Amino acid sequence: MPAFTKTQLFAGSVFCAFLVYGGYLVAHRMHNQHELDVAATTANIPDVAVVKPKPAPDTVSLTLPGNINAWYQAPMIAQVSGYVKMWYKDYGSTVKAGDILAEINAPSLDAQYAQAKADLQVQMAKYNLAEVTATRWRNMGKSQAVSGQSVTVQNANERAAQSALAAAQSNVDHFAALEKFKTIVAPFDGVVTARNVNVGDYVGAGSGIGDNGGASELFTVADTHEMRLFVSVPEVFSYMLKPGLTAQVTVPQYPNQVFTAKFLTIAKGYDPNTRTAVTEFTIDNNDQKLWPGSFATVALTAPSEPGVYTIPTGALVFQENGMQVAIVDAQDIAHFRNIKVGRMSDSYTEVDGGLQPGDQVIDNPPADLLEGQKVHLSVPEKGYLTTGGNAKAEASAGDDDE
Repeated sequence: MPAFTKTQLFAGSVFCAFLVYGGYLVAHRMHNQHELDVAATTANIPDVAVVKPKPAPDTVSLTLPGNINAWYQAPMIAQVSGYVKMWYKDYGSTVKAGDILAEINAPSLDAQYAQAKADLQVQMAKYNLAEVTATRWRNMGKSQAVSGQSVTVQNANERAAQSALAAAQSNVDHFAALEKFKTIVAPFDGVVTARNVNVGDYVGAGSGIGDNGGASELFTVADTHEMRLFVSVPEVFSYMLKPGLTAQVTVPQYPNQVFTAKFLTIAKGYDPNTRTAVTEFTIDNNDQKLWPGSFATVALTAPSEPGVYTIPTGALVFQENGMQVAIVDAQDIAHFRNIKVGRMSDSYTEVDGGLQPGDQVIDNPPADLLEGQKVHLSVPEKGYLTTGGNAKAEASAGDDDE
């Protein structure tokens, strides 16, 4: 076997070293290329955070402003023109139906009434004469002493006089009715809540006090044995308004007392400007604590509708297909799903349809997320949601949801 020289051995060693180094470079380059491919593939898969729908609270509560009015409230307006002779009931007076509130002196009306009665006497005399004359002509007509045409004329005169008498009687009745309006009486049992007249004031028929009708009513009488509460309820809460619903009411004058109001009825239509429906409740007021015109704070509580879930408002997706959310399936594939949205707030939104309890909903989905795209679920670090400021933030979010 030939012997190798030192030069040949050195050259062989250098060649082997080059081979090893070249193999290392190729392997390193392949490793880097693999890592780049993996990184590129991973970069194309967005990281998303998912939440699961939470059942809505069992009850819905809201607080709204309201107005308290009397059960009945009647403004008393003059039906005759004249001067106030005397008033008998002041602010806060308790009255019974038929009690006299004021009297009006109306000389012009009195004169018209007297004239109407005199006209009635004239028409009665004319009718009596026409009746006697027609009776005589009818008797003569039976013996052929006068023509039938003459009898017909006298019969017509009698009927005309009778009609004129009836018209005169109606005119007397008209003024007699107006004479009764000179006395202002309470229409029902209640309380006088307004008196806008004084002795000597001129009142116009249907126009109020003074020539310009500055005050339309002379008195206002209110029946306050029971009160009516009016509340404008937003459209999204109208489903809770039904018989049996009660409301807890507080008023500024009794801050520590709560009154119970019972649902009475609802206007079956919404105000197009406010999207609210006027709702009426009743409040027992036998102790007369509540006054008409009071401002009220109304707290309503009712059972929630079944099948309602809450999700973060940031999970909503607004697209041409309507309101949607992005759902992640078991293979980490994103799919868009249409939902029916109920009440919304800054942090949470109620979903009335389209979600199931086990759905994984993407919170704040990327704007470029596509249907059927692969996603990567990001998992929070252990203790992230239960320590420090994040726990407080989570608790605050829970409070907002409630």
